[in-house]
Amino acid sequence: MPSPGVKSARPAHRCTECGYASAKWVGRCPECQAWGTLRENGAPATGLRAVSAGQVSAPARPIAQVELAGARAVPTGIPEFDRVLGGGLVPGAVLLVAGEPGIGKSTLLLEVAQRVAASNGPALVVSGEESAGQVRLRAERIGALHDQLYLAAETELSAVLAHVEAVNPSLLVLDSVQTVRSPAVEGTDGGSTQVRAVASALTGVAKTRGMTTILVGHVTKDGAIAGPRTLEHLVDVVISFDGERHSTLRMVRATKNRFGPADEIGCFEIGDSGVVGVPDPSALFVSRRADPVPGSCITVTLEGSRPLLAEVQALVASTGGGGSPRRAVSGLDSQRVAMVNAVVERRGRVKLADADVYAASVGGVRIAEPAADLALALAIASAAKDTPLPAGMVAFGEVGLSGEIRRVGGAGRRLAEAARQGYRSALVPPDAGSAPPGMRLIEVPDLGAAFHRLF
Repeated sequence: MPSPGVKSARPAHRCTECGYASAKWVGRCPECQAWGTLRENGAPATGLRAVSAGQVSAPARPIAQVELAGARAVPTGIPEFDRVLGGGLVPGAVLLVAGEPGIGKSTLLLEVAQRVAASNGPALVVSGEESAGQVRLRAERIGALHDQLYLAAETELSAVLAHVEAVNPSLLVLDSVQTVRSPAVEGTDGGSTQVRAVASALTGVAKTRGMTTILVGHVTKDGAIAGPRTLEHLVDVVISFDGERHSTLRMVRATKNRFGPADEIGCFEIGDSGVVGVPDPSALFVSRRADPVPGSCITVTLEGSRPLLAEVQALVASTGGGGSPRRAVSGLDSQRVAMVNAVVERRGRVKLADADVYAASVGGVRIAEPAADLALALAIASAAKDTPLPAGMVAFGEVGLSGEIRRVGGAGRRLAEAARQGYRSALVPPDAGSAPPGMRLIEVPDLGAAFHRLF
């Protein structure tokens, strides 16, 4: 019998998907919103135990005496992929590559594994979604066969670890982490508990052996990485692989990188021979035409440290029939487009209230940075006035709600890239810097001045 004044331990229920604990059973987990996943597992642990000092793995040393050899990146031989990683693959690093099904993740990583096997020792590819024969056919198609490239098809964590012990690879590619299960924990295959356990185990093995590990992850219909948020905290690098299905262009972007710059971008083109890097992608995002047309403006975006030329197009058409005006966006941030559209109408005095407005980017590129605001505003005004912008001109700058045009970072790199591509004038915010040789800068403080200058 418990002593007076001491509450007895109450039985708890724990979610098999995310580990959420509840004193009573509920049909839907309040944490991960999964149905029917709470199971009774006795009373939760009470109190905290004192922890005493124990053995250390290595003594602490002055930071200047820490060796750097084990933390240097090893190039993969694919320049666009190395650019995203910050130089290459770091021994012991764990990478998470996520993207939609059929986008080209497995093809690119198979080529990466072949390059690493040829230059840095054995590489192991473990597929949980395809058979070994299917992966072999893909390898033959893209020319990724090598004696040091090993292949296995497994869905059990213990079997994956056994292959690692047998091959002792310098690189492990697991495709995908959601298809591998650990018998040591409960939970459905691909659930949060299983994914967390598998990722934690492989991360520990990678750090212990100095083995670079690449985990392929699924994405939800909203584009987020499937599984617990802890997965992104466990790994060292998070890479998103995206692109339009109807386009051959693929964009590889690092959203987290402990060994290099984040938000760096690599451009690839997918074809019958695999995924090929595109070192100069600016030409893919700009239409080539003899004469300028209304509703089109060239801007320069900055993806990481790489300036890219991109074309923003707009179409303004009469609503007709007295219905509500329509706003459609492709490749741009819809909230940003709505804000710029309102500023153009209010501050630029361009009548848009009774017109449909369509805005899009060219070539399948997604533009999210505020530096494209000025180009978008000019494209909308050009389409509304049915007047083309001057040929050979680029524009960049952030547009505020009062109509002012603000400076953006990396103006020098943007102007240098535009000059390299043959553009001779640039519409920019005040104090944007010096112009490259052969380029003329047109500084405008607000939208009214920009429209007055151009129209």
